[in-house]
Amino acid sequence: MLIDVGSLTIIGVTLGGLLGVAAKLLHVEEDPIEQELAGMLPGSQCGQCGYVGCAQYAAALAHEHAPVTLCAPGGKAVAEALAKRLGVSADLDGHEDAGPQYAMIDEDLCIGCLRCIGECTSDAIVGSVKHVHTIITDQCHGCAKCFKICPTEAISMCKVPVTLGTWHWDKPPVDAVH
Repeated sequence: MLIDVGSLTIIGVTLGGLLGVAAKLLHVEEDPIEQELAGMLPGSQCGQCGYVGCAQYAAALAHEHAPVTLCAPGGKAVAEALAKRLGVSADLDGHEDAGPQYAMIDEDLCIGCLRCIGECTSDAIVGSVKHVHTIITDQCHGCAKCFKICPTEAISMCKVPVTLGTWHWDKPPVDAVH
C-alpha cells in the first residue's frame, strides 16, 4: 500500500511540475486595455453586440473595429464610459436606455417549445419540453434574447424594482456644485 501511495505521489508531483513549467513557457501576455474594457462591460455574454462574448467585443473596441454603442444590457451608461475611456465621441441621441430589466414568463401563454432556453446565455430559464417554463429572476441579466424569440409572446421584459439594494443616488451636475 505504501508503494502505491508513494508512486501516485511521485506521478502527481512530476505532472504538477511539468504543468507549472509549461504554464511559464507558454504564457501569453494579454493586452491591458482589452482587460480594462472587458471589466467595464456587464459580462452577460449575451452576444447582442454581434460578438461571441464581452471579451471579444472588448478586443474589437481596443483595436477600433467596433462602435461603443453595441452593448444592449450595458445601456447608455456603459456606452458613455467606453467612449470616455477610448477618447471617442459616441452618438447617443437615438440610444434608448430602458434601465435594468429582467424577463418574466406568462405561464398561461407558454407552450414549452424550448426556444427561449436555447437563447438564454445565463441559464435563467427552467423548464422542459411541452411544460411551462419559468425564469429565475436573480440569474436573468435582461438581454431580451428570449423575449425576441418567443413564438407565443409569453415573455415580457420588466423593470428591476427600486429597492434599498438597487437604489442609486445620481451625482449632481458639475455646474451645480460651486
